[in-house]
Amino acid sequence: MMTTLHEFPFFPINFNKKGEVVAPTEVAELLAHLSATPVTDLLVLSHGWNNDTDEAHALYDGLLGFLRRFAPVGRTFAVLGVQWPSKKFADSDLIPGGAASGASQVADAELLAQLELLRGAFDANGADAALDEAKSLVPLLEDKQTARTRFADLLKSVLAGVETATTQDIDGLEHVQGAPSSSLVEKLGQPDLLTTAPAAAEGTPALGHVAGLGDIFSDIKAGARNLLNFTTYYQMKERAGLVGSTGLRGVLASIKQVHPALKLHLVGHSFGGRLVTAAISGQDQFEAASLSLLQAAFSHYGFSDSYDDSHKPGFFRPLLTSRRVTGPVLATHTAADFAVGRMYPLASRLAGQVAADLGGPTDTYGGIGRNGAQKTPEATTGTLLRVPGTYAFAPGRIHNLNADGIIGNHSDISREEVAAAIMQAVATT
Repeated sequence: MMTTLHEFPFFPINFNKKGEVVAPTEVAELLAHLSATPVTDLLVLSHGWNNDTDEAHALYDGLLGFLRRFAPVGRTFAVLGVQWPSKKFADSDLIPGGAASGASQVADAELLAQLELLRGAFDANGADAALDEAKSLVPLLEDKQTARTRFADLLKSVLAGVETATTQDIDGLEHVQGAPSSSLVEKLGQPDLLTTAPAAAEGTPALGHVAGLGDIFSDIKAGARNLLNFTTYYQMKERAGLVGSTGLRGVLASIKQVHPALKLHLVGHSFGGRLVTAAISGQDQFEAASLSLLQAAFSHYGFSDSYDDSHKPGFFRPLLTSRRVTGPVLATHTAADFAVGRMYPLASRLAGQVAADLGGPTDTYGGIGRNGAQKTPEATTGTLLRVPGTYAFAPGRIHNLNADGIIGNHSDISREEVAAAIMQAVATT
């Protein structure tokens, strides 16, 4: 049902795990509004790993409050808010810091809570039963090798529902699936090179940042938590791509068929970046006017023309070569994004790579939210500016915006600097 957020007509559209629209009446209501009101621009927003509609709504409300301030004069907006079933990571950045004593008990509690939260999240048959059995093993992980092996086997099994056709990204899935279960938890619990958090941006909410995984978790429990995050990552990545490439793409195609002059501006946070990118990367005869990727959770080679010796292009390379976005593409990135910045280095570890720039721009396994688009001829290097800074955004380019010192963590995107950049991109179209 339509609501109004910061003077924007706001239309939530819900999708299920299969990428299907849950209530077609939501789409019909948006189409009716577009027919009855002279809307020039449709903002399409997608959340990342929020696990309920309230959190997604809070993200949209916060970001739209800033976007309203910078909306270009003479344009009339409506907003489509994507709601899709995602799940949170067990992110150590969100765990309040505390004394080292009792760390194992804290780790047990966090792992058990996360396993319970993930019930219903995976597509594989028997996934919930596997998670229940994994819960029973948590107290045994530190002392029993057999428990660690079984724990790894169970988490691998819940990825059976992940389709390889939509996971062709540089993220190390094959290393998780192929790694010996007997050593997987230990390998993922080894000390991380990315153990020092960058200075938080002024005004960033305190998150109880820890210096390293070992401050809260033992090595074994860190490995179990990392494996759980890996498993969640692959399933949510698959789902984001599915919702984008089927559900949202179909909705946008139907809108553009009726309103061909309407300008689409896609804005995705985290996995939502993958979702909106997938929505515009098909062969449908419609384009987006702009694309804003806010701490996006996919490979920094996603748009590359050639990322390795085999000269393979990135998974989303056709978006650029086919000009699916007629205006600018923005990609915020920061070293402070530990959620994206740690996931890809773990893939490096499983691949047996020794990288001086672990998780950084030259690492095979790196995220766009950490490094921006890499090995991409159309990419430019820039900085997310303080207001009232101005940009020289150009169509057909990916503008990497280094947000160090402004965006303080993965979810710190409801900021005036982010909104100003998005609306300046909109204004160029």
